[in-house]
Amino acid sequence: MAVVQQIGGNGANAGFVSCWACKGPVAGRALFCHTCGAVQPPGSVDHFARLGLERSFDIDHDHLEKQYLGFQRVLHPDRFAGKPAKERAIAESQAVALNEAYETLDDPLKRAQYLLRLAGIISEGTIDKTVADQALLMEAMEKREALSEAEGVDAIEQLMVEEGKGAIELLSVISKAFAADDLAAANRAVLRLTYARKLLEEARLKRAALEE
Repeated sequence: MAVVQQIGGNGANAGFVSCWACKGPVAGRALFCHTCGAVQPPGSVDHFARLGLERSFDIDHDHLEKQYLGFQRVLHPDRFAGKPAKERAIAESQAVALNEAYETLDDPLKRAQYLLRLAGIISEGTIDKTVADQALLMEAMEKREALSEAEGVDAIEQLMVEEGKGAIELLSVISKAFAADDLAAANRAVLRLTYARKLLEEARLKRAALEE
């Protein structure tokens, strides 16, 4: 199946390198050597290129799933059972890189953070540092206080519904920001979504504790 024979589609790392096994030329983003057929090391392509996707926040989940499963089949350990130890290890490293790419792109928040990182922006929500947006900090503190004061499951679930709606709206904001190449707006929305995710997780934990 052609889609799984070569990583990428946006030109990332498209030059030629030497095959580790036969030393012949092989495309930098190819999974297998064109000459001897040996699986190649993962290389330094980004997650989108690794899964054969265009670099964008708005991706088709079904297409992402199809690409991932296609690559996964080609890299299945059973296909390398009779290969030398080095080739089995390389195939495993390809599978690890593939899984990391899929897990990042499958989650909208992680995908947005990764896109920002590719653009040279480290989202404040991904590192331990003081957040500059004081209004957002105050809003987050108020919501956390409301959660701590919620005494019953119904109250917690109502808070979760409201925060969930806000999270969905933020995904739309992030999509529009990336489409407009407004990375500052995307970064702000990503930080807000990070806080929303944290609050929802805290709410789920408190609800579970009350239901025990």
